[in-house]
Amino acid sequence: MYKHTFTCNSPVDLPPGKILCVGRNYAAHAEELNNPVPEEPLLFIKPSTAAVPMAEPIHLPRGRGSCHFEGELALLIGAQLTDANPADVPPAIAGLGLALDLTLRELQSDLKQLGQPWEKAKGFDGACPLSPFVKLDWLPDWDNLTYTLWLNDEIRQRGKSNHMLTPILDLVAYISSYFTLLPGDVVLTGTPAGVGELQVGDRVAMGLEDWLRCETAVV
Repeated sequence: MYKHTFTCNSPVDLPPGKILCVGRNYAAHAEELNNPVPEEPLLFIKPSTAAVPMAEPIHLPRGRGSCHFEGELALLIGAQLTDANPADVPPAIAGLGLALDLTLRELQSDLKQLGQPWEKAKGFDGACPLSPFVKLDWLPDWDNLTYTLWLNDEIRQRGKSNHMLTPILDLVAYISSYFTLLPGDVVLTGTPAGVGELQVGDRVAMGLEDWLRCETAVV
């Protein structure tokens, strides 16, 4: 069973919960996929069964078309939030981490054309590899966080929180106005430009400032 971990590798006593995601929170990513920039956050959910440790190999789904990586900053929720204000959010964030929002791109495109939900393309088992979380006993500068994704030692994505269309604290507050956030839930904050297809044999690494680095391989 998947467990949240902090960087000290000790299990966090929080049950794995739902994963709240936002689409197109970086304008450049929307443009690279020829998608319109939404006027408000575009939300979707991955089930807890999508979460796996990023340290484990990524198993590409067979017979389902191309699987794309989308590197994201992740937030571990440590206290309940319901219809919160942005000022309510920081005390409820237990940790910062990194995530891969794995996407079956061809299936997602087909579902979009049919006007159907994306869950089959976004919420399959193993669709959300998660790093350990950095325990927050201090307050980061939420508008100046930077993370990087390398594919086979080449930088492919660099996310900066000040480039997000909806800033982190506003985003979490907005999500909580529709879905109560519970301890153990994870919020993914959107992916920058540079997404691409994964192939067997690829090596993926992600880094958050100088606090966290994690690696995985595709099999």
